[in-house]
Amino acid sequence: MCSRAADPFIETLMSRDHVLLAFILVYGAASLGHFVHNAVYLELYPNLPTWLTPLGVLSSWLLIAATGAVGYWLFRKGLTVVGLGVIALYAALGFGGLDHYAVAPVSAHSWVMNATIVGEVIAASALLVVVAWMGFAGDQRGRAANEPQ
Repeated sequence: MCSRAADPFIETLMSRDHVLLAFILVYGAASLGHFVHNAVYLELYPNLPTWLTPLGVLSSWLLIAATGAVGYWLFRKGLTVVGLGVIALYAALGFGGLDHYAVAPVSAHSWVMNATIVGEVIAASALLVVVAWMGFAGDQRGRAANEPQ
């Protein structure tokens, strides 16, 4: 059983900010894994445009990651709705990996390619669920505070 001294620590670990940050970091890591694999093995990915370069792939990841960082910064600054909206956009960008299947079937990709694509999509989906939950929970708290006693 936890002692009372541990409660503030546990509450801090489970705060909304920390939960959101954890899911952002998990998605960011999955996304980075996919983009690094793309950059390193770009020539092996089937039917990608010839103008794509490893530097271009990694640069696009930096822009996507910056979107998530800005969203979290806005959230922490008290612009909760705007921050969550930007983080939702960040997570939605994680579905872009599915575009690989628009140019070549699943079977044309290696198991590692498929794993990085699917891993990124799963992490993005989890982040979207957390963002929706936080938006809904925040809305419910706001309504409860405004209800007459």
